[in-house]
Amino acid sequence: MARTIHLVRHGHHALLGRMLCGRMKGVELDELGTSEIARCAETITPSPTLIQSSPQRRCMQSACILSAYLRLPVEIVPALDELDYGEWTGRSFEDLGSDPRWSRWNRRRSTSRPPGGESMRALQRRVVGHLEQLRSDRDSEIVIAVSHAEPIRAALLHYSRRQLDDFLSIEIDPASISTLSVDHRGVRVRGINQRVPA
Repeated sequence: MARTIHLVRHGHHALLGRMLCGRMKGVELDELGTSEIARCAETITPSPTLIQSSPQRRCMQSACILSAYLRLPVEIVPALDELDYGEWTGRSFEDLGSDPRWSRWNRRRSTSRPPGGESMRALQRRVVGHLEQLRSDRDSEIVIAVSHAEPIRAALLHYSRRQLDDFLSIEIDPASISTLSVDHRGVRVRGINQRVPA
């Protein structure tokens, strides 16, 4: 049974805060993101038994940096993928600011969805479903799951027993670590958005 699950957000990239990348191809870590993840690798103790990653390139790069430091292979897990933003993928946040659907999405994550994309509730179901599978994996005591802000938020909201509309109350920075502890009673949130200072 996995006893500890570290949810690690990928490192910084050049489009962060400017564009809604989602599942857009070719988004890579920049120099800052690479150094952030390298510092992150040094803080994870005891050593994990498994590293998993979203299939997005920025996550796989982050996971490979962790892998090189921790001497573990990386398993690609589609359940850890970024939210599918549908028609909003690749749009700038400045452009989205004038779209009333964007405003509604950011007020009511529980009942809205990106046009042609995935709802927050569906995202939460797939991420939590995967984490629940890890609970019963006898070979994986300490797991690193490299993902994105929204999947990590969705998991933390679930295990904190909070509503999806509270998503903005949880900050998930690049290269941050949020930790879940697992025992026979269930899963509890042990840490949120922990970062290593530069």
